[in-house]
Amino acid sequence: MAVDIKPISTVSDGISALKSRLSASEWTQDADIIAPHLIEWRDKYFGETPLMVMPKSTKAVSEILKICTHFDLKITPQGGNTGLVGGQTPQGEVLLSLKNMTRIRNLNTVHNSITVEAGATLQSVQEAALARGRKFPLSLASEGTCTIGGNLSTNAGGVHVLKYGTMKDLVFGVEAVLADGRIFNGLSDLRKDNTGYDLNRLFLGAEGTLGIITSACLKLFPNPNHIQRAIIGIESPQAAMNLLEHCHMSDHLALFEVMPRTGMDLVLTHIQDQRDPFTHPYPWYAIIDFETETEAQGLEIAEARLGTALESGIALDVVMAQSETQARTILALRENMSAAQKFNGGSVKLDITVPLSKIPEFFTRADEAVQTVVPKCRPIGFGHFGDGNIHYNIAQPLSKNLETGKAAYLTNWQALSDAVFDIVDALGGSISAEHGIGIMKKTDLAKRADPVKLALMKSLKTALDPNHILNPRILL
Repeated sequence: MAVDIKPISTVSDGISALKSRLSASEWTQDADIIAPHLIEWRDKYFGETPLMVMPKSTKAVSEILKICTHFDLKITPQGGNTGLVGGQTPQGEVLLSLKNMTRIRNLNTVHNSITVEAGATLQSVQEAALARGRKFPLSLASEGTCTIGGNLSTNAGGVHVLKYGTMKDLVFGVEAVLADGRIFNGLSDLRKDNTGYDLNRLFLGAEGTLGIITSACLKLFPNPNHIQRAIIGIESPQAAMNLLEHCHMSDHLALFEVMPRTGMDLVLTHIQDQRDPFTHPYPWYAIIDFETETEAQGLEIAEARLGTALESGIALDVVMAQSETQARTILALRENMSAAQKFNGGSVKLDITVPLSKIPEFFTRADEAVQTVVPKCRPIGFGHFGDGNIHYNIAQPLSKNLETGKAAYLTNWQALSDAVFDIVDALGGSISAEHGIGIMKKTDLAKRADPVKLALMKSLKTALDPNHILNPRILL
């Protein structure tokens, strides 16, 4: 009796199936086209892929996932390739780029909502909202490149969390394609919907492990008529927190960013067209925004809050932006901090959060702890002090040629991370504030997270992606 033997499908069979089902403009194996998508911008992660697919519709994403599930092909989704924890860099998986899905599907000024595809850049969404007199408040240094899908998948924060919250607070719902190709449609802008589990939030911060977000309905806000920006010279992180409390007495405060003089020096030295707004250097700086109805109101609030801060000694000096150009120039000093540190030699980059009241203690303890791991290393902490998020970067010791000792220094990445994360844990903080877990912090999460939380996450992953084809190397 003849026995039917089921042929064993191979990766090449799956690749052939994808190529045959997609249009010619929705896939490529051209090494030159793919190359920029395989390099993380800090040159920490390098990848490889047998095929890059670039679907133009949710239906095409659905077809891709059906085929990948059938042939057991693993997938790495990618937005603008601006991620900082390695989650978007494929290591042999099919690379699914959302670069062709950029449409603004709808903008409703009555509902204050905008529905956009996942590949739309953050800047394009900001501009679409502004053209209709609205504000989409997420703001990141990479906003010209990063995409809405990536922002949602990592629960991006940025500089306005203080007033508007993280990406989880800025979305009504999402459209997402599950591993088996089914399409979940949560694209409603209803402000109240109490019909069971909030399934939309499953995909937020999940880093592409539970489904591929293809579109989102986002919240818009009235565009403030005036933003009064100022930069303030201060003495220390404790002074920064005193200033935050002092300025928080006004509900107009929308931004509170802090950076040290060492960071300012890097920006002034290495980034073109930057200048020091002060004639005298200060140990630390805070940049703040007050959003108001009128310019006169903005000046009045800023002068009242900052004037008394100067009188009390909380602030050492203040420069008020006198124009939109000057306001952009001031914020650029903070936004260029990450880019400037590329010239500072090897740097271990950590993204943590601690309770606001613990920020000064964190700096005291962390700065001391990292010196015990690598003597004379140079910690530079900066970021969103208004919500407790600190970008804590630790540069290698100074030497005549920083490149010479860079590789050896970076072997201390885990030891330095452990030293800092131990302090974060002790202070009741989080080892990841807004960058995500990715590859970089997967081991740290397994070591430090609540076991019940990890078990629930694994159960969700298995339920929605039983074959583990979606970003299989990250998070868990």
